[in-house]
Amino acid sequence: MLSKSWLSKLWLCGLWRGGTAAIEPAALRDARVLAAIHGASFHRGWGEGEFETMLTERNTLVHRLRMGRKVIGFAVSRMAADEAEILSIAVAGSHRGRGLSRDLLLTHLGHLAGRGVRTVFLEVEENNQPARRLYQWAGFGIVGRRERYYQQPGGEQLNALLMRRDLS
Repeated sequence: MLSKSWLSKLWLCGLWRGGTAAIEPAALRDARVLAAIHGASFHRGWGEGEFETMLTERNTLVHRLRMGRKVIGFAVSRMAADEAEILSIAVAGSHRGRGLSRDLLLTHLGHLAGRGVRTVFLEVEENNQPARRLYQWAGFGIVGRRERYYQQPGGEQLNALLMRRDLS
């Protein structure tokens, strides 16, 4: 469970790692860079138009991870009633391995909780060990599996794990 005092401190400061990185709501002007990060991180990247749509939908929450003036990552979720699904989280390759995705995920979860979300779901490719470690560290547990869910460039189909975390 995320405490309200933790969420309040997080919201007020918004800065991580000695003030070098910030996690904040994404804006429509971020669509191009979010699409570029997504495209570099996943086989089937989302386009700028897809991000523009998500950024204007009321039931979608998008955070950007910024280092100085440069956007280097994002988290996006879709909400319905008291549930949410994390659709994607990505950090630019040159900034991975620094714990930034942990900060981004925890901040994003805190904001979901602040909007009344009680349960969060996500899908992760079964062989994506860094992502699985991140989600397990953050308290997500495996609740299902989807066979041959992800299509790879060469035609290979990979399984997805369905994960869940309760926020309250």
